[in-house]
Amino acid sequence: MLFTVEEINRDPFLLPNIILGYLVADTCLAESTTLSAALATITGQEETVSGTECNVAPRVPVIVGDARSSASIGVADTLGVFDIPMVSYFASCACLSDNHRFHTFLRTVPSDAFQAKAMARLLHLLDWTWVGVVAGDDEYGKSGVQLLLKELEHTGVCVDYLEFIPKSHSQRRIRRTVETIQSSTAHVVVTFAIAPDIEVLFKEVVVQNVTNRQWIATEAWSTSVQFFDPASIPLLAGTIGFALHRADIQGLGAYLSQLNPAKQSNEPFIKDVWEEIFGCSLAQDWQPSFKRPKCTGSENVEIHGGIYTDVSQLRVTYNVYKAVYAIAHAIHNMIACQPGRGPFENGQCADMTQIKPRQLLHYLNAVNFTTPVGELVYFEDNGEPSASYDIMNWHVDESGAVNFVQVGQFNAAKGPGQELNINLRKVVWGGGWADQVPVSVCSVSCLPGTRKSVQKGKAICCFDCLPCAGGEISNLTDSTNCIRCPETFWSNVERTKCVPKIVDFLSLQDTMGIVLTVLSVTGATLTTTVLATFFHHRDTPLVRANNSELSFMLLVSLTLCFLCALVFIGRPATWNCMLRHTLFGVSFVICIACILSKTVVVLVAFRATLPGSNLMHYFGPIQQRVGILLCTMVQVVICLLWLLLAPPLPKESAGGEFGARMILQCTVGSVVGFVLVLGYIGLLAVVCFLLAFFARKLPDSFNEAKFITFSMLIFCTVWIVFVPAYVSSPGKYTVAVEIFAILASSYGLLLCIFTPKCYIILLKPEKNTKKNMMAK
Repeated sequence: MLFTVEEINRDPFLLPNIILGYLVADTCLAESTTLSAALATITGQEETVSGTECNVAPRVPVIVGDARSSASIGVADTLGVFDIPMVSYFASCACLSDNHRFHTFLRTVPSDAFQAKAMARLLHLLDWTWVGVVAGDDEYGKSGVQLLLKELEHTGVCVDYLEFIPKSHSQRRIRRTVETIQSSTAHVVVTFAIAPDIEVLFKEVVVQNVTNRQWIATEAWSTSVQFFDPASIPLLAGTIGFALHRADIQGLGAYLSQLNPAKQSNEPFIKDVWEEIFGCSLAQDWQPSFKRPKCTGSENVEIHGGIYTDVSQLRVTYNVYKAVYAIAHAIHNMIACQPGRGPFENGQCADMTQIKPRQLLHYLNAVNFTTPVGELVYFEDNGEPSASYDIMNWHVDESGAVNFVQVGQFNAAKGPGQELNINLRKVVWGGGWADQVPVSVCSVSCLPGTRKSVQKGKAICCFDCLPCAGGEISNLTDSTNCIRCPETFWSNVERTKCVPKIVDFLSLQDTMGIVLTVLSVTGATLTTTVLATFFHHRDTPLVRANNSELSFMLLVSLTLCFLCALVFIGRPATWNCMLRHTLFGVSFVICIACILSKTVVVLVAFRATLPGSNLMHYFGPIQQRVGILLCTMVQVVICLLWLLLAPPLPKESAGGEFGARMILQCTVGSVVGFVLVLGYIGLLAVVCFLLAFFARKLPDSFNEAKFITFSMLIFCTVWIVFVPAYVSSPGKYTVAVEIFAILASSYGLLLCIFTPKCYIILLKPEKNTKKNMMAK
């Protein structure tokens, strides 16, 4: 500050013919001392006056300071009543942004609200979703943590623990805090504390040898290596911190080098700095018994100045520089006011003979200037500058020397999404991660094909990865839910994308379809062969005795029964869905009607041999044809009503293992229609079975009723078993069961009724005589 005041006083254009003075007070890092010093300064009660130009202690219209947020709050609250402006260079607590409460407070350091936002952006950018937070037990720490937690709410970053460093520096509490850091699974530790608090914390970190942590520093200590013991430095290697913008102030290094208590005897702070640098005493009453040796006055500041003369990291110092220049420009603008055009009542200008704090506050809020360094300085509506931070990385060499390397920048003026810029290739990571970005997560990321399931009682960052259910996918990492595939799609094995479902139906390419087709064609071929055999031997006694016309009709209908099974095989379409059950129902009714007619003829034939019986007149060929036609017409009517009112239609439905297949099959349309078709066939079959059963023991060398009984028994058994098998079979197997029932019952009729006849016709022709047919 002294250097800046002298630089301004030498400037011929800024405050010409006016000399700036100053009072300097030591706050001793205590709130009470800070407030007392501030009140003494503004009331003119300060005893020590720096410089020789002033004979008495003046009333100061503006204060530069304090560095700490907690002290600045107390001072701003008190001085605000008197409208005395206060320009802080390091009090960054966001609470001081309350312009209504702290209307006289301005600062050249950005609010912690921006630093918290920068930290949240950094954690999110590096995928550090599981972190620990350590803060100072003061306004700076508490306010900063609240802001950080608020910024982290919607970033997916969770805080494992939050520990506060007590101002009393209680060793027991410090030890407990470090134990929490050591036991946590969070490898990244975010700090929000001033350097003296961090210094105490790291002494315990060294004791407990906490080496596998990546530290994140605030601007309060991100470039303050002087606060740490040499043993702490290796543990701090790789620390990433947010630092205030650095500047090169011309002439400051030379100014600090020429400081000497002999030359500036009226500056008490120079005496304190000198004693601290060289470890000697400037006391006038020095005695050999003193702990420190006496200063000779010939000590070399340039050689032994250390951090006090190091101007490579001018960050907080630069904020002081800007604060003093802001005050100077405010006073300069007050002087430049033209009477009648001033900003106060009736166009008045400020009274320069006695600067009033309220008037100076007005001009401070309106300053807009460029520093000699080249930076534009102004205060926004809440008395704050635009926010900008340098991102620093601690590089520690083998000798233990720390080199602060800028690896990025945060500039709030660039807008959302563009504020943070970091060069990861330049970063040296802490915690032993070397050139790899540290991993700090509670749970590893869930891969595509899975979803996150938060563990009960834990933070949202702690989760299990559950695979998506069948028919659902997730194609993003850390997906919170799975997306259901469209109706005609299903998830692949990895559950990462939807693929078209496999359309499943009984086709000619399936092994089952091929087998059933072969059986169907074979059955039709056998039936046609039997028909040809019967037609060839139509004049033989056996064929004529078994009612050749009904036998031909039965064989033709059996051929249709075998062939109708082919309609059930192949891709379901509207035409074949309507045809398959209609053809099946009509074919079987004709078949059973023919068998029923044959059975009735056998019974009537034996009844007609009794004396006085005239039954055969009522069961001649014409009556048989009419009976078959009537039986068939009933089924035709049922099928027509079924097709007109609720026809069977193709339908797609999920099926197969986990629904990965889309079953394409024919619906029955009307369950009533389906039941009536099967029920009518069953009714005819039962009647035929009962009549054949009664006629099985009629005297005849070739009683056809016995074979009809066996065939009807097989037929009824097949279709009784068919019902539960049909209901319980899934997908295309439903169709296969129905085809199997058709073929089994057809083969049963063909083999039971016609095998004995073919055996005699082809292998035992000597029995195919009228005499043998009439034998008892």
